[in-house]
Amino acid sequence: MTPIRATDPYDWAALLRLIQDAFAFMDSRIDPPSSMHALTPETIAAQARSGEVWAIGTPPLACVFLTPKPGALYIGKLAVAATHRHQGLARSLIDLAETRARALDLPALELQTRIELTENHATFRALGFAETARTAHPGYDRPTSLTFRRPVP
Repeated sequence: MTPIRATDPYDWAALLRLIQDAFAFMDSRIDPPSSMHALTPETIAAQARSGEVWAIGTPPLACVFLTPKPGALYIGKLAVAATHRHQGLARSLIDLAETRARALDLPALELQTRIELTENHATFRALGFAETARTAHPGYDRPTSLTFRRPVP
C-alpha cells in the first residue's frame, strides 16, 4: 500500500481514531499520559498544514506526522492499526520520512518514544535509529522520553 499525503479535505476524525486505538495500550504504562489525548481532528488538520501528515489506506490503517526541525525531520504519531501490524507499514512510513528529509535537505530523522515502551526502542533500533538523548517532561525529575536519530544518507 502506498502512503498518501493527507490534506484538506480529509477524514481527520478517522485518523484520530486510528491514533487513539493504536496508542491505547500506552495508557496504563506511561507517565505522564500521551500527548495523543490532546489531539482533535482540528489539531491534526493544523499539523497537515504546518508540517505533513501521511496515511496508508482508506480508512487509514497507518499514519505518521512529519515536522521539519533544524537539522532533522521529526517523526511523530507513527501509528499502525493492530490488525495490520507486522506487515511493513511502519517501515514504509519511515522510508517515506527519509525520502521527505532528503527532499527537504535535512541530514537526519528524529523521533521520541517513552522510556517505558521498550518494544518501541527495539523496533526503532532495528530500523537503524540510535538513542541520542533522554529527556524529562516538565515537572518530572527522571527521564520520561528517549530521543532517537537516524542519519539520512
